[in-house]
Amino acid sequence: MPSRTINLHLVSDSTGETLNSIARATLSRFEDPHVVHHRWSLIRSRLQLDRVLEGIEAEPGPVLFTLVDRSLRLALEEHCDRLHIEHMSPLEPVMEMLQQAIGAQAREKRGAQHVMDADYFRRIDAMHYVLAHDDGQGTAGIAEADVCIVGVSRSSKTPTCFYLANRGIKAANVPLVPGAPLPPELESAPCPVIGLHIETNALIEIRRHRLKLIGAHGVHHDATDYVDPEAVKAEIQAARRLCTKYGWPVIDVTRRSIEETAATVLQLMEAWHARRGLRAAEPPRPADPAAGALA
Repeated sequence: MPSRTINLHLVSDSTGETLNSIARATLSRFEDPHVVHHRWSLIRSRLQLDRVLEGIEAEPGPVLFTLVDRSLRLALEEHCDRLHIEHMSPLEPVMEMLQQAIGAQAREKRGAQHVMDADYFRRIDAMHYVLAHDDGQGTAGIAEADVCIVGVSRSSKTPTCFYLANRGIKAANVPLVPGAPLPPELESAPCPVIGLHIETNALIEIRRHRLKLIGAHGVHHDATDYVDPEAVKAEIQAARRLCTKYGWPVIDVTRRSIEETAATVLQLMEAWHARRGLRAAEPPRPADPAAGALA
Protein backbone atom coordinates (compact mmCIF):
# COMPACT_ATOMS: atom_id res chain seq x y z
CA MET A 1 0.00 0.00 0.00
CA PRO A 2 1.59 3.31 -1.07
CA SER A 3 2.16 5.86 1.69
CA ARG A 4 0.29 9.12 1.57
CA THR A 5 2.10 12.42 1.15
CA ILE A 6 2.57 14.52 4.29
CA ASN A 7 4.03 17.92 5.08
CA LEU A 8 6.80 17.93 7.68
CA HIS A 9 7.73 21.26 9.27
CA LEU A 10 11.18 21.62 10.85
CA VAL A 11 11.35 24.80 12.93
CA SER A 12 14.64 25.90 14.51
CA ASP A 13 16.15 29.04 15.98
CA SER A 14 19.56 27.90 14.72
CA THR A 15 20.75 26.17 11.54
CA GLY A 16 18.27 23.30 11.78
CA GLU A 17 20.92 20.62 11.39
CA THR A 18 19.64 18.60 14.33
CA LEU A 19 16.10 18.43 12.99
CA ASN A 20 17.36 17.58 9.51
CA SER A 21 19.39 14.72 10.99
CA ILE A 22 16.51 13.43 13.07
CA ALA A 23 14.10 13.60 10.15
CA ARG A 24 16.54 11.90 7.78
CA ALA A 25 17.39 9.13 10.25
CA THR A 26 13.74 8.48 11.08
CA LEU A 27 12.36 8.62 7.55
CA SER A 28 15.04 6.19 6.38
CA ARG A 29 13.14 3.51 8.31
CA PHE A 30 10.14 3.87 6.01
CA GLU A 31 9.95 2.44 2.52
CA ASP A 32 9.63 5.21 -0.06
CA PRO A 33 8.05 7.85 2.23
CA HIS A 34 6.29 10.75 0.52
CA VAL A 35 7.28 13.74 2.62
CA VAL A 36 7.41 17.41 1.71
CA HIS A 37 9.94 19.12 3.97
CA HIS A 38 9.36 22.68 5.11
CA ARG A 39 12.54 23.95 6.74
CA TRP A 40 12.26 27.05 8.90
CA SER A 41 15.67 28.03 10.30
CA LEU A 42 16.98 30.97 12.34
CA ILE A 43 13.49 31.70 13.75
CA ARG A 44 14.31 34.16 16.55
CA SER A 45 11.52 36.75 16.61
CA ARG A 46 7.75 36.75 16.81
CA LEU A 47 7.54 38.26 13.32
CA GLN A 48 9.57 35.37 11.91
CA LEU A 49 7.47 32.86 13.85
CA ASP A 50 4.25 34.35 12.51
CA ARG A 51 5.38 33.49 8.98
CA VAL A 52 6.08 29.96 10.16
CA LEU A 53 2.62 29.68 11.72
CA GLU A 54 1.03 30.88 8.48
CA GLY A 55 3.01 28.24 6.57
CA ILE A 56 1.93 25.50 8.96
CA GLU A 57 -1.70 26.54 8.69
CA ALA A 58 -1.54 26.69 4.89
CA GLU A 59 0.12 23.26 4.59
CA PRO A 60 -0.71 21.31 7.79
CA GLY A 61 1.57 18.51 8.89
CA PRO A 62 3.68 17.29 11.83
CA VAL A 63 5.98 19.87 13.39
CA LEU A 64 9.42 19.19 14.88
CA PHE A 65 11.02 22.17 16.59
CA THR A 66 14.04 23.33 18.59
CA LEU A 67 13.29 26.76 20.02
CA VAL A 68 15.14 28.10 23.07
CA ASP A 69 12.90 31.17 23.53
CA ARG A 70 10.03 30.03 25.77
CA SER A 71 7.56 32.58 24.42
CA LEU A 72 8.16 31.45 20.84
CA ARG A 73 7.96 27.81 21.85
CA LEU A 74 4.69 28.38 23.69
CA ALA A 75 3.20 30.32 20.77
CA LEU A 76 4.10 27.52 18.36
CA GLU A 77 2.67 24.84 20.64
CA GLU A 78 -0.57 26.76 21.18
CA HIS A 79 -0.98 27.30 17.44
CA CYS A 80 -0.43 23.60 16.71
CA ASP A 81 -2.86 22.59 19.47
CA ARG A 82 -5.50 24.90 18.06
CA LEU A 83 -5.08 23.33 14.61
CA HIS A 84 -4.89 19.80 16.08
CA ILE A 85 -1.44 19.33 14.52
CA GLU A 86 1.08 16.91 16.05
CA HIS A 87 4.18 18.69 17.32
CA MET A 88 7.29 17.75 19.27
CA SER A 89 10.57 19.14 20.55
CA PRO A 90 12.77 16.03 20.14
CA LEU A 91 15.55 17.33 22.38
CA GLU A 92 13.34 17.95 25.41
CA PRO A 93 13.19 14.34 26.71
CA VAL A 94 16.95 13.98 26.29
CA MET A 95 17.58 17.34 27.97
CA GLU A 96 15.38 16.44 30.95
CA MET A 97 17.08 13.08 31.38
CA LEU A 98 20.57 14.61 31.30
CA GLN A 99 19.59 17.45 33.64
CA GLN A 100 18.49 14.87 36.20
CA ALA A 101 21.64 12.79 35.72
CA ILE A 102 24.00 15.79 35.83
CA GLY A 103 22.10 17.59 38.55
CA ALA A 104 22.17 20.96 36.80
CA GLN A 105 19.99 22.97 34.47
CA ALA A 106 21.01 23.27 30.82
CA ARG A 107 21.84 26.71 29.46
CA GLU A 108 19.21 28.32 27.30
CA LYS A 109 21.50 29.27 24.45
CA ARG A 110 20.79 29.10 20.72
CA GLY A 111 23.21 27.15 18.54
CA ALA A 112 25.57 26.59 21.47
CA GLN A 113 27.40 23.90 19.49
CA HIS A 114 28.31 26.37 16.72
CA VAL A 115 30.37 28.79 18.81
CA MET A 116 33.92 29.42 17.59
CA ASP A 117 35.67 27.66 20.45
CA ALA A 118 38.76 25.43 20.53
CA ASP A 119 36.83 22.54 18.99
CA TYR A 120 35.71 24.72 16.10
CA PHE A 121 39.24 25.82 15.27
CA ARG A 122 40.45 22.24 15.66
CA ARG A 123 38.01 21.13 12.97
CA ILE A 124 39.12 23.95 10.67
CA ASP A 125 42.77 23.03 11.25
CA ALA A 126 42.00 19.38 10.51
CA MET A 127 40.23 20.32 7.28
CA HIS A 128 43.24 22.34 6.13
CA TYR A 129 45.48 19.39 6.99
CA VAL A 130 43.40 16.95 4.92
CA LEU A 131 43.45 19.32 1.95
CA ALA A 132 47.24 19.55 2.15
CA HIS A 133 47.77 15.81 2.61
CA ASP A 134 45.22 14.30 0.24
CA ASP A 135 46.21 11.50 -2.12
CA GLY A 136 49.81 11.23 -0.95
CA GLN A 137 50.60 14.94 -0.88
CA GLY A 138 53.00 16.25 1.74
CA THR A 139 54.03 12.89 3.17
CA ALA A 140 56.53 14.69 5.41
CA GLY A 141 53.50 15.99 7.32
CA ILE A 142 52.52 12.45 8.39
CA ALA A 143 54.34 13.18 11.65
CA GLU A 144 51.49 15.58 12.48
CA ALA A 145 48.68 13.19 11.53
CA ASP A 146 46.23 11.66 14.00
CA VAL A 147 45.68 8.74 11.61
CA CYS A 148 46.88 7.60 8.18
CA ILE A 149 44.40 6.09 5.75
CA VAL A 150 45.88 3.87 3.03
CA GLY A 151 44.34 1.95 0.17
CA VAL A 152 44.17 1.52 -3.58
CA SER A 153 42.81 4.26 -5.81
CA ARG A 154 39.05 4.91 -5.48
CA SER A 155 38.66 3.03 -2.19
CA SER A 156 36.94 6.04 -0.52
CA LYS A 157 40.04 7.33 1.26
CA THR A 158 39.40 11.01 0.49
CA PRO A 159 35.74 11.23 1.60
CA THR A 160 36.60 9.27 4.75
CA CYS A 161 39.41 11.70 5.57
CA PHE A 162 37.17 14.72 5.05
CA TYR A 163 34.50 13.19 7.25
CA LEU A 164 37.10 12.61 9.96
CA ALA A 165 38.33 16.19 9.57
CA ASN A 166 34.85 17.38 10.42
CA ARG A 167 35.37 15.55 13.72
CA GLY A 168 38.66 17.35 14.27
CA ILE A 169 40.83 14.41 13.15
CA LYS A 170 43.92 15.10 11.03
CA ALA A 171 43.81 12.23 8.55
CA ALA A 172 46.58 11.72 6.00
CA ASN A 173 45.56 9.95 2.80
CA VAL A 174 48.24 7.77 1.20
CA PRO A 175 47.42 5.77 -1.96
CA LEU A 176 48.93 2.31 -2.43
CA VAL A 177 50.07 2.35 -6.06
CA PRO A 178 51.35 -0.84 -7.77
CA GLY A 179 55.11 -0.65 -8.24
CA ALA A 180 55.45 2.60 -6.30
CA PRO A 181 57.61 2.59 -3.15
CA LEU A 182 55.95 3.17 0.19
CA PRO A 183 56.70 6.61 1.67
CA PRO A 184 59.36 6.09 4.38
CA GLU A 185 57.34 8.35 6.70
CA LEU A 186 54.52 5.81 6.59
CA GLU A 187 56.71 2.91 7.75
CA SER A 188 57.51 4.76 10.96
CA ALA A 189 54.26 6.71 11.36
CA PRO A 190 53.71 7.90 14.96
CA CYS A 191 49.98 7.33 14.59
CA PRO A 192 47.69 4.46 13.63
CA VAL A 193 47.73 3.42 9.96
CA ILE A 194 44.49 1.90 8.67
CA GLY A 195 43.89 0.28 5.31
CA LEU A 196 40.68 0.41 3.31
CA HIS A 197 39.76 -2.69 1.30
CA ILE A 198 37.12 -2.97 -1.41
CA GLU A 199 36.00 -5.95 -3.46
CA THR A 200 37.27 -6.24 -7.03
CA ASN A 201 33.96 -5.95 -8.90
CA ALA A 202 32.80 -2.99 -6.83
CA LEU A 203 36.10 -1.17 -7.38
CA ILE A 204 36.01 -1.80 -11.13
CA GLU A 205 32.53 -0.28 -11.37
CA ILE A 206 33.61 2.78 -9.40
CA ARG A 207 36.68 3.23 -11.57
CA ARG A 208 34.73 2.83 -14.82
CA HIS A 209 32.32 5.48 -13.63
CA ARG A 210 35.28 7.70 -12.77
CA LEU A 211 36.73 7.31 -16.26
CA LYS A 212 33.40 8.33 -17.79
CA LEU A 213 33.19 11.38 -15.55
CA ILE A 214 36.64 12.65 -16.44
CA GLY A 215 36.06 11.89 -20.11
CA ALA A 216 38.91 9.46 -20.66
CA HIS A 217 38.71 9.71 -24.46
CA GLY A 218 40.50 7.02 -26.41
CA VAL A 219 40.83 4.75 -23.39
CA HIS A 220 39.35 1.29 -23.78
CA HIS A 221 37.79 0.78 -20.37
CA ASP A 222 38.24 -2.98 -20.44
CA ALA A 223 41.83 -2.82 -21.68
CA THR A 224 43.49 -0.46 -19.23
CA ASP A 225 44.99 -1.93 -16.05
CA TYR A 226 42.95 0.62 -14.12
CA VAL A 227 39.80 -1.45 -14.72
CA ASP A 228 41.21 -4.77 -15.94
CA PRO A 229 39.77 -7.44 -13.59
CA GLU A 230 43.00 -9.39 -13.18
CA ALA A 231 45.12 -6.27 -12.71
CA VAL A 232 42.67 -4.78 -10.20
CA LYS A 233 42.47 -8.05 -8.28
CA ALA A 234 46.27 -8.22 -8.10
CA GLU A 235 46.42 -4.58 -6.98
CA ILE A 236 43.95 -5.23 -4.16
CA GLN A 237 45.79 -8.37 -3.06
CA ALA A 238 49.11 -6.51 -3.02
CA ALA A 239 47.57 -3.81 -0.83
CA ARG A 240 46.22 -6.43 1.59
CA ARG A 241 49.62 -8.13 1.79
CA LEU A 242 51.27 -4.78 2.53
CA CYS A 243 48.83 -4.07 5.37
CA THR A 244 49.42 -7.56 6.77
CA LYS A 245 53.19 -7.08 6.57
CA TYR A 246 53.08 -3.94 8.69
CA GLY A 247 50.26 -5.10 10.95
CA TRP A 248 47.88 -2.38 9.81
CA PRO A 249 44.20 -3.14 10.44
CA VAL A 250 41.96 -3.21 7.36
CA ILE A 251 38.35 -2.08 6.94
CA ASP A 252 36.24 -3.59 4.17
CA VAL A 253 34.39 -0.58 2.74
CA THR A 254 32.59 -2.46 -0.04
CA ARG A 255 29.17 -2.15 1.57
CA ARG A 256 29.88 0.52 4.15
CA SER A 257 28.80 4.13 4.11
CA ILE A 258 31.44 6.81 4.71
CA GLU A 259 29.91 7.40 8.17
CA GLU A 260 30.29 3.71 9.07
CA THR A 261 33.86 3.62 7.81
CA ALA A 262 34.77 6.74 9.81
CA ALA A 263 33.17 5.31 12.96
CA THR A 264 35.26 2.16 12.60
CA VAL A 265 38.39 4.25 12.05
CA LEU A 266 37.71 6.06 15.33
CA GLN A 267 37.29 2.74 17.13
CA LEU A 268 40.58 1.44 15.72
CA MET A 269 42.30 4.68 16.73
CA GLU A 270 41.07 4.26 20.31
CA ALA A 271 42.29 0.64 20.34
CA TRP A 272 45.70 1.75 18.99
CA HIS A 273 46.11 4.30 21.77
CA ALA A 274 44.85 1.86 24.40
CA ARG A 275 47.44 -0.73 23.41
CA ARG A 276 50.17 1.86 23.90
CA GLY A 277 48.79 3.09 27.18
CA LEU A 278 48.16 6.51 25.69
CA ARG A 279 45.13 8.65 26.14
CA ALA A 280 43.58 9.09 22.71
CA ALA A 281 42.73 12.65 21.86
CA GLU A 282 38.99 12.94 22.26
CA PRO A 283 37.34 14.05 19.01
CA PRO A 284 35.34 17.26 19.36
CA ARG A 285 31.58 17.16 19.44
CA PRO A 286 30.30 16.43 15.94
CA ALA A 287 29.52 19.48 13.86
CA ASP A 288 27.92 17.86 10.87
CA PRO A 289 24.46 16.42 10.51
CA ALA A 290 25.52 12.85 9.87
CA ALA A 291 27.58 12.92 13.03
CA GLY A 292 24.69 14.09 15.10
CA ALA A 293 25.05 17.86 15.36
CA LEU A 294 22.71 19.72 17.65
CA ALA A 295 21.10 22.76 16.10
